[in-house]
Amino acid sequence: MEQPEQPRIWPDRFKRFFLNNKFVLFLLILLLVGLNVMVLTKVSFVLHPLAVLIKTIVLPIILSGILYYLLNPIVDVMEKWKIKRGWSILILYLAIGGILTVVVLAVIPVVRNQITGLIENFPTYSETVKHQFEELTGSQLFSQFQEAVNLNSQDWWGTISQKATEILNSTWTKLGGFLGAFTETVLSIVTVPFILFYLLKDGKKLPAKILSFLPIKSRTGAMHVLEDINHQISSFIRGQIIVSFCIGILLYIGYMIIGLDYALILAIIASFTSVVPYLGPAIAITPALIVALVTSPVMLLKMVAVWTIVQLIEGKFISPQIMGKTLKIHPITIIFVILTSGNLFGVVGILLAVPGYAVLKVCVSHIFNWFKDRSGLYDPKNNNLL
Repeated sequence: MEQPEQPRIWPDRFKRFFLNNKFVLFLLILLLVGLNVMVLTKVSFVLHPLAVLIKTIVLPIILSGILYYLLNPIVDVMEKWKIKRGWSILILYLAIGGILTVVVLAVIPVVRNQITGLIENFPTYSETVKHQFEELTGSQLFSQFQEAVNLNSQDWWGTISQKATEILNSTWTKLGGFLGAFTETVLSIVTVPFILFYLLKDGKKLPAKILSFLPIKSRTGAMHVLEDINHQISSFIRGQIIVSFCIGILLYIGYMIIGLDYALILAIIASFTSVVPYLGPAIAITPALIVALVTSPVMLLKMVAVWTIVQLIEGKFISPQIMGKTLKIHPITIIFVILTSGNLFGVVGILLAVPGYAVLKVCVSHIFNWFKDRSGLYDPKNNNLL
């Protein structure tokens, strides 16, 4: 008598718990991606030309993208005035050229004179700082502190001299690399107007072109992701540059009122460094502190007062009105992101840390929402504890 066929228990269980389980499939996909990354690290020489290509085009693309978000609203307004987009871009280029010409003729000589004066007076400033330091180290209070913590001022100067010598030696060795990087930067800047022209002219067609490579069912969700990314980047770039410009103007007015030397160049430095949130103002105050400290203690107090007032105006009135809460990122998170990105990628990482994190946050949020809807792991109906 034939025995009845036994049910295929293990294949059915394997299929039910692995092949039909979306979460397990997701983990398997991550494993395959990790294996591919590991293999690619072993044959990195194959990807070297691609790395060189990316390194070459990344700077002009970033600069063109920043200018695109700043100038595209102007082109859109001119297009609403029945001016063709190509002619609008040409008129905008001519206007920018005229503004730059006026700035070069009017502002550059003043900046040049202030920079020259700062360089010429730097030895005097260093001697003044050294004299004040010697007076401090010679005081009785400092001597008691020095004995308490077992410090030697001669050792300080020896360490400082050694570090300065090492920096000078490394500077000469790195001069060739600096010149090469400077040449690459100049060439990148030269190509920016051409890339920017085509971005302004055909930039609106780019999302549709990207979506055409995706499956039809995925295009709606991908379009939402691109819209969110565009909103995050545009809000940050436009808002941060406007805020930095306002900070520069306010500091220049304040420095002129208190009579601080090199007011224009110090305000320009503060305006550029304020592009980096939270850490930028702390960096910008350093040269102003040095100039005010060398001038007089009273000037130092005036400068601190001006800086405090400007930061209060920026924090309470300017940033909330311009930036708002578009990024929805906690300040502590921003500081950690900037520090980490700076350690990994240097100055470029510091500048791109916040918008890069905003883009990554949008992508991760949409991926998590997609996974939450598809996996069913977050459905309250599947909660056995309730």
